[in-house]
Amino acid sequence: MTSEVVENEFEFYSKAEKYWRDVPATVDGMLGGYGHISSIDINSSRKFLQRFLRDGPNRTGTTRALDCGAGIGRITKRLLLPLFKTVDMVDVTEDFLTKAKSYLGEEGRRVRNYFCCGLQDFSPEPNSYDVIWIQWVIGHLTDNHLSDFLKRCRAGLRPNGIVVIKDNMAQEGVIMDDVDSSVCRDLDVVHKIIRRAGLHLLAEERQENFPDEIYHVYTFAMR
Repeated sequence: MTSEVVENEFEFYSKAEKYWRDVPATVDGMLGGYGHISSIDINSSRKFLQRFLRDGPNRTGTTRALDCGAGIGRITKRLLLPLFKTVDMVDVTEDFLTKAKSYLGEEGRRVRNYFCCGLQDFSPEPNSYDVIWIQWVIGHLTDNHLSDFLKRCRAGLRPNGIVVIKDNMAQEGVIMDDVDSSVCRDLDVVHKIIRRAGLHLLAEERQENFPDEIYHVYTFAMR
C-alpha cells in the first residue's frame, strides 16, 4: 500500500514534478539513462498490442489512442502513431510536451491534443479512445489516485477499447524511490488496484531481454 510509504501526498507529487523538470528532454532522459533499451521495449509492446488489433469480432479499433506520462513522445512516435489515426498525449512536464512537437516530426500533425497535467488530475474524454497506454508512470500515483484514474480510463474507452499498463514490478510489497519520488509495487498490489477500478485483465506478459539490474517489467491489457 502506498499509504505505508508515502508520508506526505503533496510532497510526493511536488518532488516528482521537480525531479522531471530537471531531466533532459531526450529518449535517454525519458528512460533514466537506458535509452539503448528503447527498441526492445517498443518491439515487444507492438507485438503485445497487435494481438488486440487483429481481425475478429472483438477487435480493438485503431482510430485514437492516448499516451499517458508521454514525455517527449517516445511511445507516441514509435508505437502509437504508426498504428492509430490520431493520438493524444498527457504529461505533467510542459518542457517535454514542447519538445515533442519537434521530436515527433511530420507525423506529429496527427497528435490532436497535448495535455499538460498530472494523471491524478486528468480525466480522459469519455468514450473516446481505442487504446489508453500507461507506461512507466503508475509509480507516480498513490493507490487511491491510480484506482480512480483507471476508473476514468475505463469510461474513456470506445467499444472493444483497452487500457494497457506497462511498468516495473517489485518482488514484494511497495518500494519507495526517494530520488524521483515514485513507488514500485508488486504484482499482487497492482492486480488488486486493477480489480478495484472495475477492470478485467485480458492479458499479462513479462518483458524479456531487458538488463538484469533493472526491475522486472510487466505489461497488462484490461477493459
